[in-house]
Amino acid sequence: MQDLNWSKLPFAYVKTNYNVRCTFKDGKWGEIEVSDSEYLNIHMAATVLHYGQEAFEGMKAYRGTDNKIRLFRWDENAARLQNSAKGIFMAPVDKELFFNMVKKVVELNQDFVPPHGTGASLYIRPFLFGSGPKVGVQPADEYTFVIFVTPVGPYFKEGFNPVKIAVVRDSDRAAPLGTGTLKVGGNYAASLYGVDKAHKAGYGAPMYLDAKEKKYIDEIGAANFFGIKDNTYVTPKSTSILPSITNKSLEELAAFLGYKTERRPVAFDELSSFEEVGACGTAAIISPIGEIKDLDTGETYTYCKDGKPGPISTKLYNTLVGIQFGDIEDPFDWVTILEF
Repeated sequence: MQDLNWSKLPFAYVKTNYNVRCTFKDGKWGEIEVSDSEYLNIHMAATVLHYGQEAFEGMKAYRGTDNKIRLFRWDENAARLQNSAKGIFMAPVDKELFFNMVKKVVELNQDFVPPHGTGASLYIRPFLFGSGPKVGVQPADEYTFVIFVTPVGPYFKEGFNPVKIAVVRDSDRAAPLGTGTLKVGGNYAASLYGVDKAHKAGYGAPMYLDAKEKKYIDEIGAANFFGIKDNTYVTPKSTSILPSITNKSLEELAAFLGYKTERRPVAFDELSSFEEVGACGTAAIISPIGEIKDLDTGETYTYCKDGKPGPISTKLYNTLVGIQFGDIEDPFDWVTILEF
C-alpha cells in the first residue's frame, strides 16, 4: 500500500487493492467476482459504447472514533441506481446484491478507509453498463456491475469554505422529461462544456438554469442547489435535476432542527433574496457559495461577505458530517455499521 497523506488527499482516483464485479446474463445475475485489475475487457459493440447504456452511483464509507466503518444511506443509492437502470432499459441490481458487493469491496480495501479526524473518506463508485453487443438501437442482453473504491479528500479544493460559481446559459445539462433525473454518464458529458467554461472564467463550477425558459435554477454542475432565507431551507423542484441523497438528507435534517423547508421551482431572480446559498452532494456534502456570476450579463451575487459560511449551512454541514462519522447520534437510522 502506498504511503498516503490522509489529511491532504485530493478528490481524485487512487489505486486500491481490489474491485468487485458481477454479470447479468441469461436473465439473471451471476456470482460476485473479485479482481485486482483496474481494467475491463468489453466487446467493441457493447451498448455502453454506442448507445450510452451506463449508470453509476457515488457514496462513501467513513471511519469513526471507534474505528468502525460506516455507510451512509446505502439503500437510497441502491434505489437510485435501480431507477437509473430502468430509465435507460438496463437490468436493475437488486438491493441485496448491491449491499453485498459494497460490503465486500470495502472489506477488501479497509486499509484505505482514512483515519477518523483527517476529513477524508473512502469514496465508493458502483457502476452498471450494457456489456452485451448490439448493432442497432436496442438494449443489451448482458450487463456488468462493478464497484471500485478510492480514498478522497474534499471535492472542491476550498473544502467547507465559500466557492465561486458561474451561470452558464449557452448549454444545458439535461432537458425536462429527459435523463436529468437519472444518474447516467450522458448528463455529465453534457455538463463538461459548462464546467470548462466556468473554470476558464476562474469559477469552480457552472450553474445551469432550466432548459426551457432559462428562468429557474436547476443544478450546480454535479451538485444540487439550495438557498437559505427566513429560516427556510429552499431547494429546486424540477423534472431535469438529479434527486441528490445528500440534498434529501439536508432537507430532512433542516426540518428536524426546526427550520422550514421548501422544495419548489426557484426563480433565478430570487438569488438576491437568499441569505446563504450552497451546492450539495455526496462528494462535497455542502460547498457554501460565496459568489455567483452571470457570465452573459456580468451581474454578480455575493454571499459569505465575511469570508465564512453562513450559520445555518454550517450547522447543517457539521450535523450531517457528525452523523456520517458517528460523532453525533443518528436519529434517522441513516448509518449502517459494517461488520466483517
